[in-house]
Amino acid sequence: MKNKIESGLFGLAVGDALGVPVEFKSRAYLKQNPVTEMFGFGTHHQPIGTWSDDSSLAFCLAESLCTDYDLNDIAKNFVKWYSADLWTPHGRVFDIGIATTHAIHNIVKGHQPDLCGGFSESDNGNGSLMRILPLVFYLQKEKDIEVIYKKVKEVSSITHAHFRSVFACFIYVVYCLEILKDKDKFEAYKEMQNVVAKFLESKEFNPIEIGLFERILKNDIAAYPENEIHSSGYVLHSLEASFWCFLNSDSYEETVLKAVNLGEDTDTTGAIAGGLAGIYYEIENMPQKWIDNLVRSNDIKDLAERLSQKI
Repeated sequence: MKNKIESGLFGLAVGDALGVPVEFKSRAYLKQNPVTEMFGFGTHHQPIGTWSDDSSLAFCLAESLCTDYDLNDIAKNFVKWYSADLWTPHGRVFDIGIATTHAIHNIVKGHQPDLCGGFSESDNGNGSLMRILPLVFYLQKEKDIEVIYKKVKEVSSITHAHFRSVFACFIYVVYCLEILKDKDKFEAYKEMQNVVAKFLESKEFNPIEIGLFERILKNDIAAYPENEIHSSGYVLHSLEASFWCFLNSDSYEETVLKAVNLGEDTDTTGAIAGGLAGIYYEIENMPQKWIDNLVRSNDIKDLAERLSQKI
């Protein structure tokens, strides 16, 4: 399990770091100037190997899970990151979403953690999906899908409480859990669809909301052409894009480069796709030069070790 945790955390952070220098660049621009290697500066003027809030908040979640599952502690870690005391790459926060900022202010005010995130339809950025991966490892032995959904809902809701964000995280977690069973990625994708369909049988969720996920749950997202895959900061776009890149690639490297070169929210698409690809292809099959370039790589390795001992 230790190897899977390390592979997932590094997979996420490397994908993130590849995307940081070109965040907000258009797909058309990246067609002309594709990212093929890790490099520094660019959009946020950060040194090579710098990861963003995506990895920071995932590491904050993992840090908390090293002790136990405690929503208050997870929320406190997010505040510590915001004040630059925990899991920043260089001792300061350089990138943060609006919804996450509001949620952290609510945490500071003492609100219940799972009531801090936004509940409105406009609060469906990808800020909880980008950091949910460590919860997969905590839930690996959980057999009850109801418990899995409940925990995902709670952790997402710290910053993003709308059903759409929660459900996107749930689908991602279920897919990762299937991959952790050493299944082929296409087989795991079909099984994720089956597990979620069965889960929905006993639920009365808003059918309009469920319908938004039809391309992933009823169809094969990999079969859509690239021009029908969007890569904005909207949670549904991020989920579809990360699955599309993963299913249409044959290696970790190909997955994350495909994700980053979709443009727009490059670091987050890279992180979400990179987490999936990391646990599937494992760290031994990731470019060593990218791991070596990653900021605080020894700290990430230590975090993976501590989390694996707990789980």
